[in-house]
Amino acid sequence: MRGFILPPAPGPAPIPGRSASIPAGDGPRPPHPAESVVRHPPATAYNRGGRFHSRTPLVRSFSYKYAQWRGWAVLLLVLLVFALLGGMIWRNLERFETMRAYVSYAHRIQQVTSDLQAALTDYFIHHTKRLDAAQLSRLSAEIGDLAREDYHVAPATPTQLAELSAMVSDLANEGATTEQQEARLLQALNITGAMMDAETLERERLLEDIGKETRTEVELAFVVVAVLLLFVGLFINRRILSPLHDLKELLLRLAREDFTPIGTQAIDPLLLPVFHSYNEMVCHLAELEEAKRHYAESLEAEVRSATRALLEQQASLARTERLAAVGELAAGIAHELRNPLAGIQMSIANLRNELADPEQTERASLVMEELKRMGRLLNELLDQSKHTPAPVCEFNLSTMVGELVSLVRYQVPPGVRLDFEGPERLICRLPECRLRQSLLNLVLNSAEVLRNGEGHILIEVQAEDERVVLSVTDDGPGFGREMLESGIRPFATGRPGGTGLGLAMVQRFARDLGGQLSLANIRPHGARVKLLLPYRCG
Repeated sequence: MRGFILPPAPGPAPIPGRSASIPAGDGPRPPHPAESVVRHPPATAYNRGGRFHSRTPLVRSFSYKYAQWRGWAVLLLVLLVFALLGGMIWRNLERFETMRAYVSYAHRIQQVTSDLQAALTDYFIHHTKRLDAAQLSRLSAEIGDLAREDYHVAPATPTQLAELSAMVSDLANEGATTEQQEARLLQALNITGAMMDAETLERERLLEDIGKETRTEVELAFVVVAVLLLFVGLFINRRILSPLHDLKELLLRLAREDFTPIGTQAIDPLLLPVFHSYNEMVCHLAELEEAKRHYAESLEAEVRSATRALLEQQASLARTERLAAVGELAAGIAHELRNPLAGIQMSIANLRNELADPEQTERASLVMEELKRMGRLLNELLDQSKHTPAPVCEFNLSTMVGELVSLVRYQVPPGVRLDFEGPERLICRLPECRLRQSLLNLVLNSAEVLRNGEGHILIEVQAEDERVVLSVTDDGPGFGREMLESGIRPFATGRPGGTGLGLAMVQRFARDLGGQLSLANIRPHGARVKLLLPYRCG
């Protein structure tokens, strides 16, 4: 079983900042990760499914106390084991000393037996028929010492020693006959032999018992040591080696940029500070990785913005080249149209002089005025190709718009209602011809988008501070979303058969004068084009 539970590793994820969707447009550039100051909690410990809590100092204090308690318990257990082994060794040492005393005691009994045998041998060899008094006194003293010492093994040894001491005392009695001394000497030898046999038998039994007990104690010691080693091995493997192996896996996760914190429920308290430090580290690394991801996203946004600006500049350059080619072509056409237009003007002038009907004469006059305007437009077109600004003059804007409405009534379908609202007198200083042409383009565009040739077009004129505002409103389908989002572009039109140059020319006219052209849709349906020209009106 592992020291802790590793959360499931996430699947392969894209590198942060490489594939994130970034909205178009420029924005404030976020700071570089190295420039940002990230403040972290002092120490954190993660729960398995939630945020972390600032409780590491308390956990560390409790962990160290718990580890100290368990360390003392383990130390006490080891001391008990060593005390048990030491007691067994001390007991065996005492047994060894006791057995040495028993063996020494048996040797002294054997020495007494040897002395008795020597006395008996001298008795028979020298035929003195008397035992040596000094030798008997020494034997009596030795037997007395043996009787006073408690190192015998056989229970009958003290009694036999007392009998032996009495017999030796009788041997030293001068009144004893030789036959009595010989009989008592043989009887003493029999007693010492029986005593030696009993001591040897009991000593062998004692040695056998000591051997069995020692063998049992050694086996018990082996079992205790083996169990202790097994316990220590399991403890080290479970509480130290296994968490360290898992820590290795966590470090490999860090190499794979997986900054998932770990649960610390089953970790040994001694190792809790290490893994809490790991959680704190991965928290910091995750924040740094997030800052790096935001920085990469900002770089991507800047690259996309720069790329988009470059593409727009290329498209604008292409449009400029196309407009330059169209302008050159228009200048050539204008130059070629001026001569036929002059002939048409002369013919209309002669026709107007020959007409007797006043209404027909008025219509011919309108045609004559439009032909003159066309001539002026052609001249202005040639002047624009020479980069000559259009002439500015003072005129009544309301009168010019009224004349334009009267002329346009003959160019729009009968079902289209055309109205004009504005002051009766509004004197402005503007390029009259280009303003008239721009307003005509706006009105004709509105008339062309009306369904089935029916609808309403309203022209409004008003003065606002230092600006004059002209608006053309219709109740048609309105402008498309692409037109409103991308703005006016040359050759871009949403009307079948359109050239996309009408609104572009009006916008260029407004920009040349420092004004602006705006497009908007009105509810429930319809469109409004507003032309603002920043010129003082009187």
